[in-house]
Amino acid sequence: MTPGTDHTPATGAASAPASIGDTSPAQLEQALAAAAAAAPAFGSSEPAVRAGWIRAVADALDAASGELVPIAMRESSLPEARLTGEVARSTGQLRMFADVLEEGSLLEVIIDTNDPQAKPVPRPDLRRVLVPLGPVLVFAASNFPFAFSVPGGDTASALAAGCPVIVKAHPGHPELSARTAEVMVEALKAAGAPDGTFGLITGFDVGVTALKDPRITAAGFTGSVPAGKALHEIAVTRPEPIPFYGELGSLNPVFVTQAAIDARGKDIASGYVGSFTLGAGQFCTKPGLLFLPTGHGLQDQLVDAVGGVTQAPMLNDRIEGGFTSGLDRLQKVDGLRVWSTAGDAGTPGPTLLQTTVPELIARRDEILEECFGPVSIIVEYDGIEELKQALEAFDGNLTATLHAEDSDAELARELLPLLTARAGRVLWNGWPTGVAVSWAQHHGGPFPSTVGSIHTSVGVTAARRFQRPVAYQDAPDVVLPDVLKDSNPAGITRRVNGTVTTGEVTR
Repeated sequence: MTPGTDHTPATGAASAPASIGDTSPAQLEQALAAAAAAAPAFGSSEPAVRAGWIRAVADALDAASGELVPIAMRESSLPEARLTGEVARSTGQLRMFADVLEEGSLLEVIIDTNDPQAKPVPRPDLRRVLVPLGPVLVFAASNFPFAFSVPGGDTASALAAGCPVIVKAHPGHPELSARTAEVMVEALKAAGAPDGTFGLITGFDVGVTALKDPRITAAGFTGSVPAGKALHEIAVTRPEPIPFYGELGSLNPVFVTQAAIDARGKDIASGYVGSFTLGAGQFCTKPGLLFLPTGHGLQDQLVDAVGGVTQAPMLNDRIEGGFTSGLDRLQKVDGLRVWSTAGDAGTPGPTLLQTTVPELIARRDEILEECFGPVSIIVEYDGIEELKQALEAFDGNLTATLHAEDSDAELARELLPLLTARAGRVLWNGWPTGVAVSWAQHHGGPFPSTVGSIHTSVGVTAARRFQRPVAYQDAPDVVLPDVLKDSNPAGITRRVNGTVTTGEVTR
């Protein structure tokens, strides 16, 4: 995902964002100290209490939507409907985490009572629970001013895990970031959460300083590969290294069989163009390449579909400039041909390029470099072996998609392991844009799509990034956290001696 942490503030395509100065050293120290002070009480809060605090934030954001959305429109050039939907996604995600906290699965409580008869040695009483890491630093993204920014998935999952959060605001929407943070802080305070549970800082160097501070225990990031790699290096080379969860870049290839072309070629052409141009191509799940069999016969339909896309402004001037230079670079690559391009001399528009598998493999590094914006590449393959060669040329991606028919079942079984090895989400007959917030969702993948492919940044298990397990052995009931006590006063779901239950434990 190309936009992310930037060295300089950006200017919006519609109007310049408000000028908000960098957080001062004294203000940063205050935010870090407050987060560290809040951590013990916030992290040890009962699940139902923490859930109430999180719901209060969701309610406050919904109530402030009429104020926040116009600010976001002014700073990002995104339409009202899209931004209103983003608020709803963000608040829905917060409420989902609150529900899961009350249900108990987020803590993964496992209890094995003592068994003197266990072989080869007696088993002690063991009680395992996930506990919060501590204060978390979140680097906000630019392309989703709510859903991947101040109240986004990293923030929601860290709060649910019991971690105070400090967000490094994105310079693409500073006024929105500041006002959103005020709404969240006010809601948490009114609900009774500890002071310092949530804070906002601004400025690139300020974010780096915060990342180096020993009070920060983990960091989440969504942005470019270079920025993400640089921040990751800082996180893991500190005197006390910390986990850094970065979502960086992804090409999200789509592979289409001949049977799928024969059955629904027109729908595939229109669906693909709609997906790669959605939001002016500024989604981290944009399909960057579409693999079609030689002789597919869809060129005219694809070109017509691209020509029919209404040109939309990009997030800001910096991103538009990055797209323009990236597109110019691609158009100069030998073996890439322009099939369709829109826009005018001053504003670039949706663009479709074409190549073949041998040309892609010969110029792999040049062609498989992400260009953030409404551009995608048709790659024609001659036979299944070429298709497999193309698939094997990819590094890690957030998604990989296969369009096929039931008659392709044997081929699909061959391709599935190759797709699985290179992506965190494998789609069948769909389009990768759009990421459902749910229990089973996985938004991550092998590098460079994410730094840590074993975790997701979307969905319930995103909270697992900010937790660590602790097991208590033979501890008396009176000293245990409520979630581990025999009586289960919180009424949460636990696994006791291998059985999932909400009941009491008999020692």
